[in-house]
Amino acid sequence: MSARVDKVLIIGLGLIGGSLARALKKRGWADQLVAYGHRDVSLKKGVELGVIDSYTLDLEEALSGADVVVIGAPTLKAAEILEDVLQRVDESTVVTDVASVKNNLLRAAAGAPNFVPGHPIAGSEQSGVEASRAELFVDHRVILTPSELTNPDATALVQDMWLCTGAEVVRMGVREHDAILAATSHLPHVLAYALVDALSRSELSEDIFRFAAGGFRDFTRIASSDPVMWRDISIANRDELLLAIDSFSSHLADLRTAVAASDAAALHETFAAAKAARDAFAIKKNQ
Repeated sequence: MSARVDKVLIIGLGLIGGSLARALKKRGWADQLVAYGHRDVSLKKGVELGVIDSYTLDLEEALSGADVVVIGAPTLKAAEILEDVLQRVDESTVVTDVASVKNNLLRAAAGAPNFVPGHPIAGSEQSGVEASRAELFVDHRVILTPSELTNPDATALVQDMWLCTGAEVVRMGVREHDAILAATSHLPHVLAYALVDALSRSELSEDIFRFAAGGFRDFTRIASSDPVMWRDISIANRDELLLAIDSFSSHLADLRTAVAASDAAALHETFAAAKAARDAFAIKKNQ
């Protein structure tokens, strides 16, 4: 298979950026896989692990000759980087990202036709290039949210890049994306962090964690995720996350009322409806 492009630049060589580089290298999608950053520790590690071909701490050098630039920095930082990159490249260089909030990036792009917002729905509670793996995106969805100003050829190239990794690519509007992710990803992380933090402050915290069973481990696993990343996501998607928190808080308040009143019928109705919805989701996921 001949390479699709000559050079892919990855800015932010963490779990996602590293896994993308591994996947593209494995499938021969690019002749060169280069990374850029401010510190050379993870970048050097990326070369040592064979994730990338080379790296540089100079942005102009990194951008020179790049066909595709992938911004893998945390959400708020990604918007700053995007503005800088778009000022330095012409429209022949396709720029994309992997952030889980899209509205702030679309604003930062200011209608640039060569920017294609992207979000791979894949990850791990682990972080860093050491945790990267080429198969991370296989059978996972990648959401692209191009605007009406986005060049269709740029969108097609980014779509081809993700298809090469084994991912399923879908498209949707920015607002829909941010609302859905607030409910399905950002809110669960906030809840996991809040629960673990609250329990850790309890007088019984030592025994709570000592006797916690599998259900607690499963529910709170994502509280081991990178706090910087989730801090930035919470701020970047503030409005949609607040709506999700408020909706959940209202539902939790109703559940508290049912518990306080020993309302068996209300509790059973809520638990049964939740079980049916979760079971249906699991069946669709496995089809």
